[in-house]
Amino acid sequence: MLICLDRDGVINQDSEAYIKSPEEWHAIPGSLEAIARLTTAGYTIAVITNQSGLGRGLFDLKTLVAIHEKMLREIRAVGGEVAAIFYCPHLPGDQCACRKPQPGLLLQAKEYFQVTLKGVWMVGDTFRDVEAARAVGCQPVLVKTGKGKLIAETTTLPTGCLVFDDLAAVADALVC
Repeated sequence: MLICLDRDGVINQDSEAYIKSPEEWHAIPGSLEAIARLTTAGYTIAVITNQSGLGRGLFDLKTLVAIHEKMLREIRAVGGEVAAIFYCPHLPGDQCACRKPQPGLLLQAKEYFQVTLKGVWMVGDTFRDVEAARAVGCQPVLVKTGKGKLIAETTTLPTGCLVFDDLAAVADALVC
């Protein structure tokens, strides 16, 4: 069973100034343990993340890899596992097919894991995440961490979009 997670604002604290180094990457309390619980329950975890900081020149690919290595180390330290990370390096105006709300990253995950996306939970903290999920038949899930609380309070979410306080609450719902 595949579950797709946005990174910034879902797994780690988000920043308007971007997460530009491993030192700036800080897990949201309970998120790593939630991933461990999902892993233990048999879920395959994919991270689906826009990383326009690359395209903006705020950090390079080597730094992004180092940030992801830190994230993976911390997840593994509590018993979790991420099977794959899919990222878009493009700017919002680049008109690429991979930057959420476009579904390209989810389609990459579909090909990589050779699965159907219908009903796969896509957990994010922005309306872009919700739109990308809906475009490919995923179950859109909004968490109220990162930008999610504001989105939940100010945006009319599509029918069927699930809303949870955080990734730990998502794990609670999926792992009985």
